[in-house]
Amino acid sequence: MPVPFRLAELTRAARLFAIAGAAAIALTACQTKAPPPPPPAPEYIGTQPTRPLTGNLPNFTTLANLPADRTPVRVGILLPLASTTSGVKALATAMLKSAELALYDSGNQDIVLMTADEGNSAESSEAAAVKLLDQGAEILIGPLFATSVKAIAHEARDRGVPVLAFSTDKSVAGDGIFLLGFLPDNDVDRIISYAAARGHHKFAALSASTPYGDVTIEAFNSAVTQARGEIGDVERFPYSVDAAIQPATTVAKGDADAIFIPLGGQVLRAISPTLGASGLDTKRVKLLGTGLWSDPANLSEPTLTGSWFAAPPMADDAAFQNKYRTAFGANPPPLAALSYDAISLVALLAKGRPYMRFTRAALTDPNGFSGVDGIFRFHPDGTAERGLSVVTVMPDGFHEIDPAPKTFQKSGS
Repeated sequence: MPVPFRLAELTRAARLFAIAGAAAIALTACQTKAPPPPPPAPEYIGTQPTRPLTGNLPNFTTLANLPADRTPVRVGILLPLASTTSGVKALATAMLKSAELALYDSGNQDIVLMTADEGNSAESSEAAAVKLLDQGAEILIGPLFATSVKAIAHEARDRGVPVLAFSTDKSVAGDGIFLLGFLPDNDVDRIISYAAARGHHKFAALSASTPYGDVTIEAFNSAVTQARGEIGDVERFPYSVDAAIQPATTVAKGDADAIFIPLGGQVLRAISPTLGASGLDTKRVKLLGTGLWSDPANLSEPTLTGSWFAAPPMADDAAFQNKYRTAFGANPPPLAALSYDAISLVALLAKGRPYMRFTRAALTDPNGFSGVDGIFRFHPDGTAERGLSVVTVMPDGFHEIDPAPKTFQKSGS
């Protein structure tokens, strides 16, 4: 499976070759060589740093046998590696393994990974970031949690070092902080626009009163409006099986022709039969979901059969899972691919001048990049846009019915 690459790489390479060739011809024609121009000033992502990292220092981490004229690509990884919560610690460990796998696949022997534990407080996260920055990290990967991202942001900006964080909280993005996490907005925009393009017009919604529910309902309202649809019943409730029953009954008896349900787990599987028992005609009303629906336990729910949800490309994800399983003898958790893509992106951009490799222009390339979970690109506000598939739920498995796009270029452009 190829590591992430620039989608416009070939076009750009051809252009640079042509420019280089023209420059060579011009130099050959000159009788006297002009002195080389001074190196360009660093291009910082956001806030002007007061203590920028601009070159090697004796205390920086290095690689054995690296020639003196080469600067290693120092990458700091912040994860809750020592978390007392077993699930969090297992995820952090898997994400670090994925990063190491990506480094091996890249073949770049100049990259050095430096790790630190983000801990469980703002103080511990900040201290971990300072440790990595003092070791010469010119880009930070992680942390996992939004509170940790907030805690390290000032130090990273003060050194002029960008951060590729795994959080999905948009409030921490921007000014040098880029979010690799799966933002719910991408799922919502994809599934609502797909349903609207296939004749669905009036959209109802069932959502828990949680931060995730708040984000998805806000995106739902925006996406329906953008698709020139009509917003019907929107029912919110505490996140529990018992609290979901009555709102589901209410929505089932409405006149919407699509119902958006940004829920998963037992709550979704409680809503599904309630909708059916309340007389919902699934031939007329399409049920719509987010990536939370990609749980094999949902395949046995008859009311969900034929429903649609947005998800990363299934084939690419399966290839990564096979590679991880071969290397480590276990299945990767869903978020492990994010760190693989982060390190692969670092390897792609590592060809640049030290301390100028990870510029705003490089990270926000509008053509985007291709990774394990499909194409993605960073917007200037630090959020990520992703190309997603539309998947249908059938008794024999999940099936892609509308593949993820391969490019961000509009058709015909």
